[in-house]
Amino acid sequence: MRRAIALAARGLGSTSPNPVVGSVILDASGDIVGEGFHQRAGGPHAEVHALRAAGDRARGGTAVVTLEPCNHTGRTGPCAQALIDAGIARVVYAVGDPNPSATGGAETLRRAGIDVEGGLLADEAEAGNIAWLTSVRLGRPHVTWKYAATLDGRIAAADGTSRWITSAESRADVHRLRAECDAVVVGSGTARTDDPHLAVRGIDGVVQPLRVVLDTHATILPTARVLDDAAPTLVVVAEDADTRHLPGVELLRLPLHDGRLGVHDLLTNLHLRGVRSVLLEGGPTLAGAFVAAGAVDRIVGYLAPVLLGEGSAALAAAGITTITDALRLDVTESVRIGPDLRITATLATKEH
Repeated sequence: MRRAIALAARGLGSTSPNPVVGSVILDASGDIVGEGFHQRAGGPHAEVHALRAAGDRARGGTAVVTLEPCNHTGRTGPCAQALIDAGIARVVYAVGDPNPSATGGAETLRRAGIDVEGGLLADEAEAGNIAWLTSVRLGRPHVTWKYAATLDGRIAAADGTSRWITSAESRADVHRLRAECDAVVVGSGTARTDDPHLAVRGIDGVVQPLRVVLDTHATILPTARVLDDAAPTLVVVAEDADTRHLPGVELLRLPLHDGRLGVHDLLTNLHLRGVRSVLLEGGPTLAGAFVAAGAVDRIVGYLAPVLLGEGSAALAAAGITTITDALRLDVTESVRIGPDLRITATLATKEH
């Protein structure tokens, strides 16, 4: 199963709106005879790749898969039936399929006389597939807030300068995060101040994420780097914004709530576009809006061994006014990236 989980991770960033899935086939003697993972949406599922690799040796064997085999026909056939046709005798999966249109694979397998076991290494498999699982359960994309800051929590100096707080190694690691997400989101302030490009660089064969700029009044310049053709771009504006200076730019018009674009309006629309994972790279105001809306699922902070003393904090206006309202986090990983420290955390308690 751990091998299947590792295989599944190879599909991160290229399978959306489908899940990442890995599968390993053992023959009747328990030897590995086939492996596979879901490589791209619309292509064969993990079990099919693994069964093709195993051939006749799959008969009487065991299929190990990170997600309950699907039970529906979409762009590909149901994996449960493929396992039955291959003569598999036993199926072990990690996470049950919460998708109402695809669930039931385990029961179909049991009715065919196959021994089925679920829940093996479920937590590990769920962590690797959390973006898709979040999208199915909550009807919105999974959101990772990424920021880079000094050890005293500043993302820019008092004069506004911020390049570069963290190391080249950390900046390269951010491109890995982008490559694993379906969309990268910034606000108009970041777009104006930093003129970011937001496309993935330095990784071969990547599916470029959708670059999303939240720009209520359409202040973005037509010459902005994010509007080039390196990756698709969506500019989100108010319903009445004047966008005549942005011919050819894809726009999403949303209603305003107290003068602001709604976080959940945005996420609902991105979900409808097939976006299952969002990397939030905006400044403290945008991050605060997402935190206040309860729409941050994971936090990745790059902390540099630098002190500024003054300047912009990483988070602002998050609706937290007293220590009892503080969002407590579970640190899931801390690792050195060059001279910096990358800390990954999730909410200790979540309410939806």
